[in-house]
Amino acid sequence: MALPKPKLSFWQIFNMNVGFLGIQYSFGLQQSAINPIFLFLGASEELLPILNIAGPVTGLIVQPIIGAISDKTWSPKWGRRKPFFLIGALMGSICLFLFPLSPALWFAVGLLWLLDVGNNMAMEPYRAFVGDKLPDQQMSLGYQMQSLFVGAGILMANASIFLFQDWFGGGEELTGSVPKWLYYSFFIGSFLSLATILWSVLKTPEIPPDPEELAEINRHKALPFMERLKVPFIEIGHAVREMPKFMWKLSGVYLFQWYALFIYWQFITPLFRSTMGFDTSEAAAQAAKMSTTYNIVTAVVALVLVPLTLRFGGKKVYALSLFGTAIALFSIPYITDPVYVLFPMVLFGIGWASMMGIPYSMVSKIVPQDRRGVYMGILNMMIVIPMGIETLSFGAIFTNFLGSDSVNAMLFAGAFFVIAGALALRLNVQKAKAEVAAEMGH
Repeated sequence: MALPKPKLSFWQIFNMNVGFLGIQYSFGLQQSAINPIFLFLGASEELLPILNIAGPVTGLIVQPIIGAISDKTWSPKWGRRKPFFLIGALMGSICLFLFPLSPALWFAVGLLWLLDVGNNMAMEPYRAFVGDKLPDQQMSLGYQMQSLFVGAGILMANASIFLFQDWFGGGEELTGSVPKWLYYSFFIGSFLSLATILWSVLKTPEIPPDPEELAEINRHKALPFMERLKVPFIEIGHAVREMPKFMWKLSGVYLFQWYALFIYWQFITPLFRSTMGFDTSEAAAQAAKMSTTYNIVTAVVALVLVPLTLRFGGKKVYALSLFGTAIALFSIPYITDPVYVLFPMVLFGIGWASMMGIPYSMVSKIVPQDRRGVYMGILNMMIVIPMGIETLSFGAIFTNFLGSDSVNAMLFAGAFFVIAGALALRLNVQKAKAEVAAEMGH
């Protein structure tokens, strides 16, 4: 039986999550700079959803497999989760450095696939890493600390985009080439991706497995190579079949939440070209200001949500934040002032802080320790499957039902957030914990 986990200090929890800053800076560039680069290199707006399919596909494949493998990994020197987010960070660092140097659209699309593999390889074990280290009573703080770094990382990425454009931009936009001002954002990301992960790796020891876990890991190591290759897929299959009902309910929330978020990220730049008459550079800079605003809010409110969640319950705070995000998306298309349009992002930022912390804390409290990695991977599948559905379906919806109008796309996303909020009210952690405990008792 696993020993009780020691409580960690605030700064120990802070240090173990610093690596999330680099991962999320990279994610911030994907939100705000990748699609403009595709547009600079000659992509049409209708192509944007399918060009972004790399994220959903790599997340669907990489995260659950890495989660299952890391559950069965232990090295006295490197630990359980650390080797995976080190390799992922190195891959991400190289891809970010090369991205603005893309000579053609096909090259940038290929790099996005590799970047997503690296980011997924780093992020999945990181979610499990926090659950491995923290006792239940500190789980909310641990995941909301990750939410803080989500806000800070994406904030830095987006601030760099419009600041570097302001300092080094100007001149005529040329189709087929990436503006020089975008280079600097990616080069900073390349450095942060590796440096922040190294900080957390060096500052945070992993908890060794208990004798029972270690025996299972050694049994796995003794298997022939081909048998070991099959184990992650078998583990994923077993985990899905035995998945708590709570996670199935959460998958309904995630279907509408992440479908809507992918629409927002893809169409916020085209929206500003439409509603404000901006060119691509100006629209990308305005989109970056939007993202900067909501991530400032996320970084500020992330830790405030911890006592609110403890007092009112995770599902109420989560559902209310999703309704607030819907209000933000309903408002944005009708505000044509570049300053006033930033105000709805306060609601969006509260929603983003909630989305990046509360569901992970809920799931970590429910799932068994020896399957935390694979269940965090499955939780990510619940993110990327809606994104994949969006990339394959929304191009046709946009053209045939929404009149190829980015205003209608944003309203469509808002409606999906209303549905997600309603479904979130059905989540019940205490009931789910009791159900899982009863099943394990049998």
